[in-house]
Amino acid sequence: MMGMNVQETVSSPLAWHPQTAAEAWILKRNFGIESVYTSGGTLLRTHWESGVAAMPQHLIDLSAIRGLNDSNLGEQGLLIGGQMSLQACRTNAYLQRHFPMVTEAIRTIAAPSIRQIATIGGNVASNIGDSIPALLVYDAEVNWYDGSAELQMPLPEWLQHAKDSSRENERLLLSLQLPNQITEDNSIRDYNEVKDSNAKMKRFGAYHKVGRREAFTPSVVTAAINGALTNSGVLKEIRIALGGGQTIPQRLGQLEKEIIEASVDARLLQHVYDRILELYEPREDIFASAAYRKTTAANLIVTELWKAAKV
Repeated sequence: MMGMNVQETVSSPLAWHPQTAAEAWILKRNFGIESVYTSGGTLLRTHWESGVAAMPQHLIDLSAIRGLNDSNLGEQGLLIGGQMSLQACRTNAYLQRHFPMVTEAIRTIAAPSIRQIATIGGNVASNIGDSIPALLVYDAEVNWYDGSAELQMPLPEWLQHAKDSSRENERLLLSLQLPNQITEDNSIRDYNEVKDSNAKMKRFGAYHKVGRREAFTPSVVTAAINGALTNSGVLKEIRIALGGGQTIPQRLGQLEKEIIEASVDARLLQHVYDRILELYEPREDIFASAAYRKTTAANLIVTELWKAAKV
């Protein structure tokens, strides 16, 4: 393994520093469950200190892999390297303007000193990171390495595979892709407005994190909504994502299909509320019951829809 460094300290795991994705993947394949990929390592450290997870024998540090520490804007959208710190993402001007819910979500994660170290890739690779609902409603995709090639898949599919522990050795997250939002004249649209052939439409969106404190605390519910409606209140676009705590975030695709092209009125709001109680499947823990999380999520999404239709 050319260029690979290893470091050992007393009473600590072996720390490996691969220079390429291929080297990192080989290490994970060889060490299996006795190893873990690490970026900033902030979430892993809290798990070890709290006893939620045992400290592994091998740490595979991804920070030395080239090309994963910055962002690049291309024809397909914004490519965000998995090793970009949360703070670097939060202060990225393009993210702030075109994907503001991502930077808002990052603002609620941990303390400023932690955001300087923690990475966006680590937050997503945890499968429960608070940034994930915001990324979901922007149709984010994940670029990952499977041992032979770099592949791309929609973030919802990546999260679905998280439930299959047998695939963990294959899942080396490299970067995230946020697709451009294109207007009719093929220009990248600003977040706040979009046009169709008949009417001017209004974009709306919101991200919420409900926890015992705003930041640096396990979330009870994370919720994101992104959409557009006509002046008469008809939904032309809608994306809804929910997570929180140890729950793997999910897009409510079935609900989105049910309400697209519908008018936002009292009947629709009641339908949305009821369906969130049915479709959202949060994990219960010592901080909140599943029923409380469901009700909180339903209230958050219904409120945002009501506000969008009334403004």
